[in-house]
Amino acid sequence: MEILIAPSILSADFLKLGEQIRMINNSRADLFHLDIMDGRFVPNITFGFNIIKQIKSIAEKPLDVHLMIEDPDRYLQDFKNAGADYLSVHYETCPHLHRTVDYIKNLGMKAGLVINPHNPVELLSDIVNVADYILIMSVNPGFGGQKFIEQTINRIGKLKNILSENNSTAMIEVDGGVDLSNARQLADAGANILVAGNSIFSTRNPSETIAEFKRITNEQ
Repeated sequence: MEILIAPSILSADFLKLGEQIRMINNSRADLFHLDIMDGRFVPNITFGFNIIKQIKSIAEKPLDVHLMIEDPDRYLQDFKNAGADYLSVHYETCPHLHRTVDYIKNLGMKAGLVINPHNPVELLSDIVNVADYILIMSVNPGFGGQKFIEQTINRIGKLKNILSENNSTAMIEVDGGVDLSNARQLADAGANILVAGNSIFSTRNPSETIAEFKRITNEQ
């Protein structure tokens, strides 16, 4: 399976947002990754429905929306309406995960589950067979530019085994501290989708950096 690259819009220059969305459209990126934070579940606030709608209006690739918010069930329909194609919720925020996943899928989106670095991936064993993807946080959520947590590599391996044991076809996504130095190791460990923010947008030519991510992770 080809490794997918999802540039994180949180690291983009919002004064040039339209320009940077078009850059991603014309690049080898596969998804737009949008981090939604509410200042409660995580200590930061990002953007809401209006920005998502504006991005969707010119984006030519699917929107991968990652909810770092309390009580996400209240807003699932709203994120669908705003243009989300993939929608992920944190294990830590949903008391009825099966119901939430079913609702996301019934709305016509791919349903993802997110787990923080301090929680064992085994907590998801009983639901991996109904999710479309599992997002492993490789930093503590809330801010971009954090250092990659090395234990993530082992967590990917554990999750891959859990997926196999449960006959799950869910993809594994990794978010946080992903760069060109660890991208291949993450892919070899079993990751299918890599989210990268600062390591793309802080470079002189982000489009070339995206192409390098694709080359590194998909070469034989």
